[in-house]
Order: sequence, then C-alpha cells, then structure tokens
Amino acid sequence: MAGVGSSLAMDTSALHRLISLFEVDSSLFKAGQLKRRIQLLDELDAYLDDNNEENALAVEDPLYKRALALQGRMEALNSNIYLKLRDSILRGAHPAMLRRWLRLYGYEFSSPAPGLGYDDLDELMSGVLQLREPVNAAIHGPEMVFYQPTPARHIVDLIDVGGLSETDVLVDLGAGLGHVPILASMLTGCRAIGVELERAYVESARDCVGRLALKRVAFVQQDAREADLSAGSVFYLYTPFTGTTLSAVVAKLKKEAEKRVIRVCTLGPCAQVIAGQTWLTSSESPHADRITCFHSRAR
Repeated sequence: MAGVGSSLAMDTSALHRLISLFEVDSSLFKAGQLKRRIQLLDELDAYLDDNNEENALAVEDPLYKRALALQGRMEALNSNIYLKLRDSILRGAHPAMLRRWLRLYGYEFSSPAPGLGYDDLDELMSGVLQLREPVNAAIHGPEMVFYQPTPARHIVDLIDVGGLSETDVLVDLGAGLGHVPILASMLTGCRAIGVELERAYVESARDCVGRLALKRVAFVQQDAREADLSAGSVFYLYTPFTGTTLSAVVAKLKKEAEKRVIRVCTLGPCAQVIAGQTWLTSSESPHADRITCFHSRAR
C-alpha cells in the first residue's frame, strides 16, 4: 500500500514528534481509531523497512526501537479487531451489522476518491479476508490483463452505484482472488459468483469462502466467454481482458439483456467500450477510475 511515509523517511525529527505524540495519546488505542492506526502504520513502515535504501534509522537506534514498539502495539490491536470481524462473519452477522461496525472503526461510505491505488480500507479487508495470493498464477493469452484487485472503496461504491441488494446475483467476470464477490456479498447479502480462468486464483478464493463460511458466494474456474451467465442480474468487469475476448463477452451480455433487464458495472478502460454499446444506457459519463453502472434498455 502506497503511503505518505516514504516522503518522511529521512526526517527523523518528524518521526520523533510522531512517536512522542502517540506514546502519550491513549485515544490512538481505542477501537474506533482503527483507520488512524492503519494510516500511522503506513508511515512507520518507511522507517522500519529494512529494504528501504533511504531508511535513516539503524536497528540499534533508540528511536527505531520506540517506533518498533509502537508498531507492535498497534498491529496487535488491529489483528484483534480483524479476528473479531472474522468471527462475526463466521457466525452469520447481518450485512447491516458489518456496515455499522465498519463505521464504528472510522469508515464512512460516501463518494470514493478516484484513482486505482489502494488505501487503508484495503488493509482492513486484507486483515479480515486473509486471502492467500498464489505464487504460480499465470496470464492466459495476449488479451488477458495483468491481475490487479479492485480497490475496496470502489467495491463499496459498486454496491451503492449498482444498487446491489440481497435479491441480486452479482457475476464478476475475471474475478481474480475474489475480493468483489466476497465483499459485496458480505455487505449486502447478495448471491455472488466469480468467474475466473486462473485455477490458482479460484482455489485461493474458494479457500477464503470456506474459512469464512460464506454460503452465498461461489467461484467458477472457466473462460468468461464460455460461462453460464443466466443467473446474473448485475455483471462486473474491472477490464479483465481486451480485444476480441472483451467483444465476445459483451456479446454474451447482450444476449442476456435480450431476456431480462441487467446492469453492467465497470472500472478501468473497458468502461469506454461498454459505453459504446447501444443496448446499454447510463445516467453518467463513463469513468476509467470510478465505477460506472450501465442499465440494459427495457424490452
């Protein structure tokens, strides 16, 4: 996760002030300050990362040891919160309750910042989902795009912009490790299906779903051009493929739209391709770095 800490790496006086402030500020260690702690941990990483060539702190430096101690306290608190959230999910917590808890921890669901970078909400979701990223995943063919997870804030925006509810079936075409189906189902109760060609990603996503006992999330290891899309009411594409592959998938979506009204939500460059489909309409101009929701025209 990219953070502001790297710009402070050589300024040890700033680090000293930072540590001194939070060593005496007990509010930092309250549950509701999770977001603040994640952001501070991101800053501390710049000073404690042994691989950072610009790191001005030596391991024997007393300031380094104080920073390490502060890091340990915050990470322990955050890990405890992640475990509590996982336990709640395992016990079948209602989506509305999960949203309330996230608000308690400092997260408000509003218009997300544009761009495709990651932030502290991704760190929170990483701690809760504990998805295991395989090391042997491959890209299948020249039209397949290098995998990059959808930032969590855009998944929340997808829920709101796409009007997702528990009655919907969300189909993520090119689901990767499954962040979108998993988080969308957790926060809405919808049924969610991830279609992904790479077997290693599917196995990791299924492992996560099993460990969290998410009964309304499933993953299919299949080429999106061959997948059964008949159950979907909302389809999501984070530009997983280009060229003729994308055209073939769009043609499949058009056939589904001839049977019923569907929604197609996009992120990334594919939004422009989807915007060019005459059988789809949107209330706003397509955005490459924000979620755009398209509706098929009523028949």
